[in-house]
Amino acid sequence: MEKIVVAAAIVRDGRLLAAQRAGPPAMAGGWEFPGGKVDPGETDEEALVRECQEELGVEVALGRRIGGDWPLGPGYVIRVWLAGLSSGEPYPHEHLALRWLSREELFDIAWLPADRPIVHAVKALIPDGRSRYGGT
Repeated sequence: MEKIVVAAAIVRDGRLLAAQRAGPPAMAGGWEFPGGKVDPGETDEEALVRECQEELGVEVALGRRIGGDWPLGPGYVIRVWLAGLSSGEPYPHEHLALRWLSREELFDIAWLPADRPIVHAVKALIPDGRSRYGGT
């Protein structure tokens, strides 16, 4: 059975939040969607809300899921949701840096290979510069 990792495509004012990994060494410096592993007893959504609180210090409102299970690596898949900020301003508690990227800037950074196809899917969902996380 594959392990599940969850991630948030946080959109605000037509910009997508990207997080730069601090580690492990093979991934350090690469950019990703914030998120993490689902703990036993958690739903995917509960895990994602928790991970955003731990990693970024924010509360998020989850919208629609983007695609299905995206391959992440041997034995792992990633599930991604569009999200909006409910409260707080993102701070890189566990990352090297954070960047808000416009549609035109989405590929100006070195996304981790597993995240690149997801960026293409997210780009199609933020066409007019307005947040489209689908709110709850």
